[in-house]
Amino acid sequence: MSSRHSATITARAGIAQDPAYGSVTPPLYLTSTYELKAFKQPGKYDYSRSNNPTRDLLGDALAELEGGAKGLVTSTGMSACVLALQLLTPADTLVIPHDCYGGSYRLFVNLANRKQAFKVVIVNFQQDNWAELVRDAKPKMIWLETPSNPLLQITDIKAVCDLAKSLSALVVVDNTFLSPVLQQPLALGADIVVHSTTKYLNGHSDIVGGALITKDQATGDELKWWANCLGLTGGAFDSHLVLRGIRTLLPRMKAHLENTAFVVDFLQQQKLVAKTYYPGLKDHPGHAIAKAQQNGFGAMVSFDLAADEAYLPVFFNALQCFTLAQSLGGIESLICHPGTMTHASMDAAAQKAAGMGPTLIRLSVGIEDSRDLLADLAQAFAAVEQAMKADGVQPAQAIATSAQAEVQATTALPAVAPATQSSEEFRLNPALAAFW
Repeated sequence: MSSRHSATITARAGIAQDPAYGSVTPPLYLTSTYELKAFKQPGKYDYSRSNNPTRDLLGDALAELEGGAKGLVTSTGMSACVLALQLLTPADTLVIPHDCYGGSYRLFVNLANRKQAFKVVIVNFQQDNWAELVRDAKPKMIWLETPSNPLLQITDIKAVCDLAKSLSALVVVDNTFLSPVLQQPLALGADIVVHSTTKYLNGHSDIVGGALITKDQATGDELKWWANCLGLTGGAFDSHLVLRGIRTLLPRMKAHLENTAFVVDFLQQQKLVAKTYYPGLKDHPGHAIAKAQQNGFGAMVSFDLAADEAYLPVFFNALQCFTLAQSLGGIESLICHPGTMTHASMDAAAQKAAGMGPTLIRLSVGIEDSRDLLADLAQAFAAVEQAMKADGVQPAQAIATSAQAEVQATTALPAVAPATQSSEEFRLNPALAAFW
């Protein structure tokens, strides 16, 4: 555990560590290979898939930030997930949350079902009997995502880790939504932390990368071997950009959080918002746990639009500051429709089981002026209201209909809904093939 504070770690990541010329900012090593000192005398670096000075600087900085023993930098967030799964065998069981990121869900389920790489058990950690369900599964690894994507549900990391210890199970926590400055799962008992460095760690939406940090050195060494063996390591240039990005992580997160507070308050007052999902709200079921295990509530917010899904295009088309796009965690504000974007790889039954409705919208609040963000949302809501009135639909009717649909979704048994022609065409779009 580092004795330095997060602001110092991030600001000085890689600073004044150049052994060759004393460069204050770290050089970028783009080389693929390295000269041996002599025959049969390799140095610390021989081939960049195995080791690279720029990547190592980033890994060390992330390990210090998370309070871990070893940090491994991977090519994508998903490759960080794949790397962690190398600790499992076909005889082992992986427990995953019912509401995890769609790409993670797709990976876990298909590796289990199509490759028999391990067994998978899906658990709703929001249920009172989650501990019993986990104990019955006899897992080798428990995967957590808190806050969850996209409903921002909170899981008690320490409680899960205490149970895992009694089961001799490893706990992996996806910490992408909060970053190490807002949550440190290893300090709460987790064994491994994974990140999509694409998001808050880099913060500028110009690279794709991942990272994995282990609590102990032995696990880190084993996973480093697998990272080299499978070729999952990240590139030097992307590592250089993330290293630069984390130097502004704290001031960026502060700006994100300040804007998010305004956005959440604004959403709470909108008649076209049926429900707001944000752990910073006192009536959020996980508020107390989030307050205890986090250093802030994050900059991700989701809400249900109190209107028929036919009005979603009206809402999205009216926006100017919020960009309709995949991803999150950049300095720019993004908006997405999880059901057809980030979680499109989950079928209708899985989405319903996760609590995702057809009008669920997710916001990644950026660092623009909050007044502009609120004005942008206001005119988008106004555009929907105007369209509804033109169709003879009153907002009050929409709210009642939305509430009724929510109750039906909660009480109905999960079932795969027949795809409409439009949704089938959407799924057949080759540009979106990666999502399923």
